[in-house]
Amino acid sequence: MRFRPSIVPIFAAAGLAAAGSARAATNFGPHDLALLNRITWGESAASAADLQAMGARAWLDRQLRPPTSDRLPAAAQAEIDALPVAQTPMAELVVQMNAQAKAANALTEPDQKKAAQQAYQQALTTLARAAATRELLRDVYSPDQLQEQMTWFWLNHFNVHMYKRDIRAMVGDYEDQAIRPRALGKFRDLLEATLRHPAMLRYLDNDQNAANRLNENYAREIMELHTLGVGSGYSQKDVQELARILTGVGVDLSPNPPKLKPAYQPLLVRQGLFEFNPNRHDFGDKVFLGHTIKGSGFAEVEQALDILAREPATAHHVSAQMAAYFMGDDPPPAVVDKMARTFQRSDGDIAATLRTLFTSREFDASLGKAFKDPIHYTVSAVRLAYDDRVILNTTPMQNWLNRMSEGLYNHETPDGYAQSSAAWDGPGQMAVRFEIARQIGSGSAGLFKPDQPAAKDQPAFPQLQNALYYKAGLDQTLAPATKSALGEAVSPQDWNSLFLSSPEFMRR
Repeated sequence: MRFRPSIVPIFAAAGLAAAGSARAATNFGPHDLALLNRITWGESAASAADLQAMGARAWLDRQLRPPTSDRLPAAAQAEIDALPVAQTPMAELVVQMNAQAKAANALTEPDQKKAAQQAYQQALTTLARAAATRELLRDVYSPDQLQEQMTWFWLNHFNVHMYKRDIRAMVGDYEDQAIRPRALGKFRDLLEATLRHPAMLRYLDNDQNAANRLNENYAREIMELHTLGVGSGYSQKDVQELARILTGVGVDLSPNPPKLKPAYQPLLVRQGLFEFNPNRHDFGDKVFLGHTIKGSGFAEVEQALDILAREPATAHHVSAQMAAYFMGDDPPPAVVDKMARTFQRSDGDIAATLRTLFTSREFDASLGKAFKDPIHYTVSAVRLAYDDRVILNTTPMQNWLNRMSEGLYNHETPDGYAQSSAAWDGPGQMAVRFEIARQIGSGSAGLFKPDQPAAKDQPAFPQLQNALYYKAGLDQTLAPATKSALGEAVSPQDWNSLFLSSPEFMRR
């Protein structure tokens, strides 16, 4: 099916200005639907049922403080359990990949060497694709939707690029072990977990940072992006002092500890592939953000992280980013200030800070107005289409995200993907979305073709005109122009494609 010229321009011209009204269904009001669409990756029948059964307040409490164990559908969990990143610890995967790279590079026959190097790269890519599969299955099917949203948010905040060095073998563990368990916890714990992970240390070159051979990359990004923010008053001298503090913080694939003189042996820190090597550390005293830090080893790093996590600038910077993520462009300064105060009072409690946001009048006023970036668009479409049926292949979703330039783990620079609507609502972006809407709306789109040789595509068809649409009031959120366009649909496939192309579906 091709989009008819008489209909698609209605959506494109209407943009975000088309305002729909909502009608309350029994025990489920328009505010509930709007809240559901914002807190989750997109409305679905299962999430709507949870909210309706619990009530909005209890449901939000559960989202902010989810259970510690996964609660995925059995079929989704089985797919995850079969992935190599779920079966083999990261340290073992990285060591295996390192041995494979060395063996390939040692070959002397050109064609054999090229083939072995290509096999190594493909093996790394397979691991990264497995990590993306796990993330997307959780995003689509987990009842703990806020935790999954915040996992993506922090993964973007503490961005690493998978194509640098061997990070493809690490990124799944980085997301699953460093970020996800702390996505709604204390910011200070999350900050240290990312610092201790080899994916971050590889990405920002701190494994090359040593006394008398400073590498400032990680120190600069911790301050500029992860904590204080640009223009918060720190100096180049502070960057240099933090880089000195971080000397010796790195990665070691060897099973044997480094040789140390007796005085240094108690200062060695090793956990998995993470290593603090006192042989590489600058033990001189430092003055960081006005605080004197005595040379003592990894304890200096702990002190620096304490300082950074408790700075008012960090509270404001992190709060502003979370507000923009959930509210869209230019969140009101008043709500950011309230969030920052909660952040400081709670010692960086992420869930408490989000509660301040979600219970604010400003947040309520923003519901339904934020433009979906590609990840929200993709996941919300699949959630709505296949809420009660677990997809068998996330490759189409990964490909759609790459086409829309927001591929998982694929942003090259440390700043992460932009969250402003201007980054995602241009004509080229919208043309790609219309094509993806057609693929999802017309059939299974490869989502039910197992990623195996000779596998057959299983029958599946998206059900968008469902109980959520008719009984929960989703149909009443549509503007007259959208309803008119849908009324001209000539088939269920046509209707689905048009609905997923509508300005209302582009918002959250």
